[in-house]
Amino acid sequence: MEKFSTGREVRAAIRAGFRGPTAAFAPEYVQANLVAVPAEYAAEFRSLCARNPVACPLLDESAPGATGTALASEADLRRDLGGYRLWRDGRLAAQSAGAREFWRDDLVAFLIGCSFTFEYALTRAGLPPRHVVLGLNVPMYRTNVMLAPAGRLHGHLVVSMRPYPADDVERVAAITRPYVEAHGEPFWSGEPGRLGIHNLATPDEGDAVPFEPGEVPVFWACGVTPQAVAIESRLPYVVTHEPGHMFVTDRLHSERPVA
Repeated sequence: MEKFSTGREVRAAIRAGFRGPTAAFAPEYVQANLVAVPAEYAAEFRSLCARNPVACPLLDESAPGATGTALASEADLRRDLGGYRLWRDGRLAAQSAGAREFWRDDLVAFLIGCSFTFEYALTRAGLPPRHVVLGLNVPMYRTNVMLAPAGRLHGHLVVSMRPYPADDVERVAAITRPYVEAHGEPFWSGEPGRLGIHNLATPDEGDAVPFEPGEVPVFWACGVTPQAVAIESRLPYVVTHEPGHMFVTDRLHSERPVA
């Protein structure tokens, strides 16, 4: 696995051609999901984040057409993530290593907190996530849980999953709870059918991970949720990140707000 110490190093590697999930990269730095919507939808998307802060913790919002962010110096949101998706009318229209060709002057970029941010704390506590150990992308699942709608925007919650021994779930929750910018404590643990997830071996995004005896699935709200919103709301034009290929900021964990 590649090793990067800072967000700047990760972004430089991506500009040089590196591709792959960013779990465990620059472990002391906050990671973020990207969603860019036409300016006419920006107020509604901002409201969606406010009404669903666990699923969509808002870290930053750009001016229309802007490609930088206060979260990282000299950043370019069109090329500093390892993969991008373009959605048209709720359908996936393109996937690309860069977004310059589909960035528009009316796009407002939102950076949403990512659970990769708290994996450093889990690893330091001797509870490394299985996908990190195996060098995989975290498994993500669409659920039957509806978001609180905002204007024309609506959709279902997406969750990420990490298996842990049942006896460790409370400890895992306590470790991740303070990371309010990264979805915080687990949304659910145990029977996945309660979330409408019927087969953990076939995630909607990412890679399936094996379970050890005595382990249960532990689910966190996921910043891929806005992609479900783009699909279900049939937004005419949306640019998002490739799930697991995050924007790694210059913000240290120590600078984050806590619960």
